[in-house]
Formats: sequence, C-alpha cells, structure tokens
Amino acid sequence: MKKICVLSDTHSFFDERIKGHLTGCDEIWHAGDIGNESLLDEMEKIAPVRAVFGNIDNHKVRIMVPEVQQFKVEGMKVVIIHIAGYPGKYNAKSLNLIRELKPDILVCGHSHILKIIYDKQHQHLHINPGAAGKSGFHQISTLVRFNIENKKISNMEVVEMKR
Repeated sequence: MKKICVLSDTHSFFDERIKGHLTGCDEIWHAGDIGNESLLDEMEKIAPVRAVFGNIDNHKVRIMVPEVQQFKVEGMKVVIIHIAGYPGKYNAKSLNLIRELKPDILVCGHSHILKIIYDKQHQHLHINPGAAGKSGFHQISTLVRFNIENKKISNMEVVEMKR
C-alpha cells in the first residue's frame, strides 16, 4: 500500500500546515506551478516527490522536473501534467496523452479549482487538487490524500486550509 499526497500551485509558498499533512505519505505528487527549487527540496525531505513544471516555473525548476510524468504505482498507471482541462474539456495535448497512455489516474493543476471526477469516457480518475499556495483567487488552500493498493484507491480525503 502507498499513501499518496497530491498538491499543486504552491507558487513558492510552503505553509507549515501543508508539511504536517504531507508527513506520513509514501509519495508526494505535485502538479506544477511549484514556484522555486527550494520548495521541491523541502518536500523531498518529507517523502519522494513526483512533480511536473507549470507555466510560472522558472528554468531551474524546469531542469529539475519534466513537463509530463508517467509512472505506475501499485499497478495503476498515472499521468501528471500541469494544464489539462477536465473531462469533456481536455486540451489537445492532454487528450493525446490520455489516448496514448491510457492512465488510470490523471493529475493536473493550473485552475486552482479542486475537482475529483471519474472520466467515464476515458476510464480514469481525474484529480485536480486545487491550489496549495496563497497566490490566486482561491480563499481555501487544498490538497488531496489517498491510498493505493493492488490497483484500488481508498481513503480519499480532501484537506482544506483557510488562507
């Protein structure tokens, strides 16, 4: 079993409360707009990080992480990309990735809007954890935690933190 924490759009802000929610996770998935390389280093001190760069990330972050991550965890195929859209409204690049890679889980960020939707057409769980930073229009910072074991997701939890 793997305990996963998913976050996005930190924009260089790493709230101490977030660290507490990451503690105990086996992996941290960050869906872009990290902000700076020191934030990646801080997360790596807590758990292994799988991250992608976002549209605000500088060249240093872009050297450290790719634009797209694809990997397997507990038998589930995962794809992470910063800007994807959402079921029925994917951008062309993400739609091509979905068709080619056929993920079980698609993780994205960018919108600062928390969405967890099962995409029936493409048969994957779409996760946008919202925004964990303080930049943007959102009033509540969010992240998502869950377990994966033997191709099954359990204990899905949304963490909300007032800014």
